[in-house]
Amino acid sequence: MEKFQLNKTIHEQSRLKIMVTLASARNDGMTFSDIKESLGMTAGNLSVQLKTLETAGYLTIKKYIEDNKSRTDISITPDGRKALIAYMESLESFLSGVKK
Repeated sequence: MEKFQLNKTIHEQSRLKIMVTLASARNDGMTFSDIKESLGMTAGNLSVQLKTLETAGYLTIKKYIEDNKSRTDISITPDGRKALIAYMESLESFLSGVKK
């Protein structure tokens, strides 16, 4: 068996949920509030996980004011989508022997 490694940035449960949620979203983007509500995460934990994914180049985060309210839009980047697909393929390959 070849050496198996997972992308540790994506593998952490909260970050994996964020990546899958964004990759599945229409237009590859959602608001901070929508992600928070969808995943049942606290604002603090979500902020930390988003920052880690943004630093890795997997997400873009845009903050602005709309109708006198703060709004934060989060989108998966092309590199983020590639990394998620590579993660999934690696995991599928590793687990494929289980069904044999």
